Amino acid sequence: MKKIQRQTVNIDFHQAKWNEPIIFELHQPGEVGVEVPQASEEVVSTVGDGVSTLPQHMKRASKPNLPEIGQARVLRHYVRLSQETLGSDFNVEIGQGTCTMKYIPKINELLIRNPKIMELHPLQDVSTVQGMLEIIHNMDLAMREISGMDAFSFQPSGGTQALFAMASIVRKYFEVKGEADQRNEIITTIFSHPSQAATAVVKGYKIITLHPDENGFPDIEKLKEVVSERTAGFVVANPEDTGIYNSKIKEFTKVVHDAGGICYYDQANANGLLGITRAKEAGFDMCFFNLHKTFAAPHMCGGPATGALGVTEELKPYLPGPIVEKNGDQYVLNDQLEHSIGKVRSFHGVAQTVLRSYAWIRALGPEGLKAVAETAVLNNNYLYSKVSKIRGASVPYVQGQRLEQVRYSWEQLERETGVTTEDVQRRMTDFGLHYWTSHHPYIVPQPFTLEPTESYSKADLDEYIYALEQISKEAYETPEVVKNAPQNSTIHQLIEADYLDDPTKWCISWRVYQEKVKGKEEITSYNC
Repeated sequence: MKKIQRQTVNIDFHQAKWNEPIIFELHQPGEVGVEVPQASEEVVSTVGDGVSTLPQHMKRASKPNLPEIGQARVLRHYVRLSQETLGSDFNVEIGQGTCTMKYIPKINELLIRNPKIMELHPLQDVSTVQGMLEIIHNMDLAMREISGMDAFSFQPSGGTQALFAMASIVRKYFEVKGEADQRNEIITTIFSHPSQAATAVVKGYKIITLHPDENGFPDIEKLKEVVSERTAGFVVANPEDTGIYNSKIKEFTKVVHDAGGICYYDQANANGLLGITRAKEAGFDMCFFNLHKTFAAPHMCGGPATGALGVTEELKPYLPGPIVEKNGDQYVLNDQLEHSIGKVRSFHGVAQTVLRSYAWIRALGPEGLKAVAETAVLNNNYLYSKVSKIRGASVPYVQGQRLEQVRYSWEQLERETGVTTEDVQRRMTDFGLHYWTSHHPYIVPQPFTLEPTESYSKADLDEYIYALEQISKEAYETPEVVKNAPQNSTIHQLIEADYLDDPTKWCISWRVYQEKVKGKEEITSYNC
């Protein structure tokens, strides 16, 4: 085994553990964290005391049930929680797979913390937000160049919502043409994200799923068999979540177009494609990018995020509105799109996320964006060459160069040691690292999905590889160490069948938590 410098590997990692309660449990009646100022005389003289002028249906029957807690204890609470968290600012975060963790320039965080951005309100008059509208418009122009599309909406709050918007556009397009009842099928692939099929189902479509050929590519002969006058659309990710890029994708879109269908592209992760290939040249009518993946904005625990949705000129009238357009020297909100599917979320999207990504694009420029893709592919193939040689690990389907990520398998490890991918996942936290298995269904057995992006150095990748090598060694020599992990982390093993699979035990709010555990001495079996 190649010797790695000790100081680069978190083999002595031990995460802070506070057993911190939720903030409602820190409630102490009478403690004050902030004094809310009284309304000024000017406000009172204009709107009265507020309560008497409110419509009756807007008045609370009782005060909100908020915790009373002093500032010092609030600070300790959230700092302790931060110490129990891993993330891209704490560790080498190449293990999030398709969710893509990369370095986010801190100067861009300063941009969005400017009061001129933080205090924007979506209901401001457009004359007062010309600067932000200009940024959104310029971002639209940049995304057109990157994708080849003709117009973008930044309203969707993530990839699934963008997929839902695209499925809605397909539905509305054929309603306008009078073919909605006839065209009731959407074709996708088994390795594409489950949200592609799920969002189409929500719109009432029957799903036809293409399985891969022996090399892992979607089978075009199968596509030709299932496409018909019932086909409304074809949705695919390329590269798919295995990291395999289908270089013949234009043949697929032509088959669907010849049958009268619409082709839309899941480009949530485009790290391996920037400046190299575009949706337009591949024959797609729509695509989306997750700004919080490819374009260096944070996931923020699932939001706020942005699924930038681009369409061809023909489909522009169907976009969710309003969209930002330039009229003379003014930027305006156009909410009069002829066949708009309507809003897919409130207001106009997350302005701060658009600003971060716009700054990232402007800082890199066209050549920088291409360098991002080239570096991401280089990093991934270096990782691929090393991980595929670890005992117990394998790479299903076509061998050779992958694009920006790989879905690996511990099938051999599980067969020979009994250690599963979930066991390895928990043990990785003892190295201060993390990895993601796969979305369901597990088409690749015992999967783990790695994507190094452009952000990590060779030393960073070697640290991650070393941890996987050590865990593999443990699995064969002392499997109980891996099976009983984590040893040094704040988390513990979850028994999913105990509560995660039992909705009657879910506690999604403090009120539900109180209702379900009130009077119970033992509450550890509740997912609260």
